[in-house]
Amino acid sequence: MTKDIDVLILGAGINGAGLFRDLCEQGLTCLIADKADFGSGTSAAPSRLIHGGIKYLETGELRLVAQSTLERNLLLRNAPHLVEPLPTVIPIFSWLQGIPAALRTLFGSTTAPRNRGAVLIKIGLALYDFYGSRHRVMPRHALWSRRRTLSEIAPMTPKIVAAGTYYDAKVTCPERLVLELLQDGTAANPASEALNYTNMISAENDLIGLRTPDGGERTVRPRIVVNAAGPWIDHVNQALGSPTRLIGGTKGSHILLDHPELIAALKGRMIYFEANDGRICLVYDYLGRALVGSTDIRADDPDTVCCDDEEIDYFLKSLRDLLPGLAFSRDQIVYAYSGIRPLPASGSTAAGLISRDHSAPVLEPADDRPYPVISLVGGKWTTFRGFAEEVCDLVLGRLGHNRRLNTRALPIGGGRDYPTEPAARANWIEYTAKATGASAMRTTELLGRYGTTARAILAHEGPQAQRLTDTKSYSLSEIDWIARYEKVVELEDIVMRRSTLAITGRLSERDLAAIADIAAEALGWSAERRNVQFAKTRDLLAARHRIQWEKSHP
Repeated sequence: MTKDIDVLILGAGINGAGLFRDLCEQGLTCLIADKADFGSGTSAAPSRLIHGGIKYLETGELRLVAQSTLERNLLLRNAPHLVEPLPTVIPIFSWLQGIPAALRTLFGSTTAPRNRGAVLIKIGLALYDFYGSRHRVMPRHALWSRRRTLSEIAPMTPKIVAAGTYYDAKVTCPERLVLELLQDGTAANPASEALNYTNMISAENDLIGLRTPDGGERTVRPRIVVNAAGPWIDHVNQALGSPTRLIGGTKGSHILLDHPELIAALKGRMIYFEANDGRICLVYDYLGRALVGSTDIRADDPDTVCCDDEEIDYFLKSLRDLLPGLAFSRDQIVYAYSGIRPLPASGSTAAGLISRDHSAPVLEPADDRPYPVISLVGGKWTTFRGFAEEVCDLVLGRLGHNRRLNTRALPIGGGRDYPTEPAARANWIEYTAKATGASAMRTTELLGRYGTTARAILAHEGPQAQRLTDTKSYSLSEIDWIARYEKVVELEDIVMRRSTLAITGRLSERDLAAIADIAAEALGWSAERRNVQFAKTRDLLAARHRIQWEKSHP
């Protein structure tokens, strides 16, 4: 049976999910499909920052900085359960260096600036504050003296002359934000659907065939197709019969360290620093682990990308140079990940100078393809809502519809009715704890993890919920909720994307086995499928993410 729909979105990363929600809110019937899990590609491999892109000031992308800082401020309001402020420190090693190089970059140089001095950074931070003034929710920048910097961050190299400080933001679980956007979309328009592990198997005339994870086949007749496949965009357009060369991606890798001394020294701050080769790196406290990133290397195979030994050596050397008062080694690594940024094809000699701005080129209908194809190229994680708004307006115009809702002030998922003021928060926790029988401590923990959705999860959990043996912050009932109500298909969905169990390196093999048992019961898996899922996930985490099972611990 063929289903007529307004829009088919291929790819359920952050850009596709943001557009899906916006279109559904406008009353359009949409189907979004991803060949893997929601948010499992590039959207699962960012630095987990929600930031305005201060470094894009150097390349003159002022519109992008303005949009990014606005969207950062909006996300702090609309998704307060997942996005929170992040104080940031920039170590400065000179007073005047970098100004000529920055000017050359503004006028088209393809060489990345190096040795950014205090004057240049002061100008940049002032501009950053200016562009971030709309809906401001965080303090302005400041400059620290060398003495204060070394007092605040004792292991810092004494080679610095000063430090700049400002605020950006971080997202605790970007994959959950993707999921919640999709859930919001289907709630706004129940006729719309979000499908994971669904492959496009045919594209003939006005019909597109899909195969779902249960082996079933679906046929849809879309009026418009949106290609939101990220680094796979050119592959998808090829399958649609319209070859393109739109993507010229770069690889970004990260590692997470079990390093209590570093976490203590950071005091909740991010250090955003220049490595010896001029490349920008960062390190900050992510859920009790030190997240270190990121590389920027030309690459084009998103299916096999992983963090390699050379990148790890680079990270560790950069940290040793910056923080000589601390020791760093491979033994501290608890997780590693990598992804391909779906940047526009570019001949730039410096990968770091390829624009992070977005575009939406349109392939107009052809003789054997009656629908247009809109490709979502480039973009930053932070700007997904603004990008979605632009493309949604394009789609609405082509379909003859008017926008009926602006998403600028629209809460996301568990951010709806989130108690941001201390008194409201205390009342919410007290009421929910009393209604569900949970302790105030557990209620607070799940409010921070799921936002106001925590109330339903706590009711499902009950007051005496059994915890996982090693990762005691998660309960068996909480895992059961995820398996039953959050479109889980594979075991890896639970531990890598619906939760932060894997990325923090706190997932033990024993807990993975327990989670496999819960998923099997909730999803009706046979014993054989449960065992296959367990082995597949265990091996994936070891091979591509460097988890050493014998060393995994809470």
